[in-house]
Amino acid sequence: MSTTLLVTGASGQLGQRVLHHLLDTLKVEPRRIVATSRKPQSLAALAERGVTVRAADFEDAASLTAAFAGAHRALLISTDALDRPGRRLAQHRAALAAAEQAGVQHLVYTSMPNADKATVLIAPDHAGTEAALADSRLPGWTVLRNHWYFENLFMSLPAILGNGGQWFHATGAGKAANIARDDLARAAATVLARSEAGKTTYTLSGGEALSTAEQAALIAQAMGRPITAIPVPLEGLVQGMVGAGLPPPVAQVFASFDTNTADGHVGTVTGDYQRITGLAPQTFAAWLAAHREQLRPR
Repeated sequence: MSTTLLVTGASGQLGQRVLHHLLDTLKVEPRRIVATSRKPQSLAALAERGVTVRAADFEDAASLTAAFAGAHRALLISTDALDRPGRRLAQHRAALAAAEQAGVQHLVYTSMPNADKATVLIAPDHAGTEAALADSRLPGWTVLRNHWYFENLFMSLPAILGNGGQWFHATGAGKAANIARDDLARAAATVLARSEAGKTTYTLSGGEALSTAEQAALIAQAMGRPITAIPVPLEGLVQGMVGAGLPPPVAQVFASFDTNTADGHVGTVTGDYQRITGLAPQTFAAWLAAHREQLRPR
């Protein structure tokens, strides 16, 4: 009997790419795939291809139980609920409980590097989910500790360019081994679709670790615009974001990403992406060249 594969968060950007790789790269039969979302109407194109579409609300345990029914292997994409402390962890625990009840045999979870010791303020959600997964009754699981996306530049670069190319940061000498979101999606799809059992943790990094100054130099070269990395104290970074309109708690979360980099928690290059997919991850320079037009100010 064919194994049924379930993907949560299928309407999100990572989820969409996972579904692409399942269907078009790995050629998984659509009838074997279940795609879930709070907005199932947004998945009409997948339904037309033969994918089963189900509603799943992480705040509604009954919807999760129905969504996971019949799934053999499931990908739990971490939610984006950051509006109040502990909410995301509660959502993940609810999903794990639903997976247990449904008899899921293997669950794949998208976590973050060094979740158990990282200093970024979102780390406890991931560490707590990893602990809950380890304590669960699920027969097997895979944790994918995903490094940060190159695509985060789509959010930050316009402000940098609008500020005369000044990139204020508090990363110190720390480096980040970032990776393309599409590569992470391919790895997740590959692990979900194969017959891997047991309990495994991978850390998915890019092929190089770059300081903020090194990233700025590559971006400047690709964009043909001057970009200068300017180190500032952490509190100065927070104040700058608040001055730009961010609520103080949100600014503190974003600033903690810099602290985490400075503390060395996202600078380790691993070979796990290649071990899973057999491919080398995209380089930052190649990704910039491919997305140059999208990165230009509108």
